[in-house]
Amino acid sequence: MDLKQKYGRLALVAGASEGIGAAFATFLASNGIDLILIARRKKELDKLAKSLENKYGVNITCIYCDLADENAVQLIIESVKDKEIGLVVYNAALSYIGRFEKNSREHHNQMARVNMINPMNLLHIFGKAMLKKGKGAFILMSSLAGFQGSGFLAIYAASKAFNTVLAESLWYEWKDKGIDVMACCAGATASPNFIRSNPEKPGFFAPKILSPEEVVNACFKRLGKNPSFIPGRGNKLASFIMQKLLSRKMAIKIMGDNTRKMYRL
Repeated sequence: MDLKQKYGRLALVAGASEGIGAAFATFLASNGIDLILIARRKKELDKLAKSLENKYGVNITCIYCDLADENAVQLIIESVKDKEIGLVVYNAALSYIGRFEKNSREHHNQMARVNMINPMNLLHIFGKAMLKKGKGAFILMSSLAGFQGSGFLAIYAASKAFNTVLAESLWYEWKDKGIDVMACCAGATASPNFIRSNPEKPGFFAPKILSPEEVVNACFKRLGKNPSFIPGRGNKLASFIMQKLLSRKMAIKIMGDNTRKMYRL
């Protein structure tokens, strides 16, 4: 697929400074697409932008923005102005591992804003512009955790369920209008955030932990073809077993038990 021809010369990646977001930025830059990169950490984002500009000769604009802030979307709108963005990747997410009642309401609300409210708003804003042009694409990063209740990941899992259903719904609404919308429902990925969470080593039968690059490459193979998808054969098999062969009660129990074990809760 010629991404520049299909979607245009400019893409926006939210949550771009490292991990999957940086892998998205690298993939797009390698295809000659100019970028608007969003992250809260200036040093890391500037380093990535300079590296991609030097290697691929693309133009990159950085927006230093904490997507947990209430004015984040307004800041993005003001920074982007009248630029024609053809592809949006929303990779930013907040998570909390632990008992629901032990986290603050403020942090729960921040998670809802980063994980649900802001991607919904950006879809609405940029989606309208894309619909006028008759072309564009959105990729929302979701998670296998959102396929059922996930103990000790309650808000994160619920927010990922929201993203999956939102993407699938808009895939249907916009599929005949030239707009491709897709949710990428990833499993465990060897991103810096995952590594920093210090999980226990998964058991022998656990799905392979994918690299950010493997997830991103799989995304662009599926974009325009699927409303949502699961990267990785092991993750697909695990999801099939959990969703099709086990009762929902058992799937919820397995998810909660695994998280309790991984994070010594």
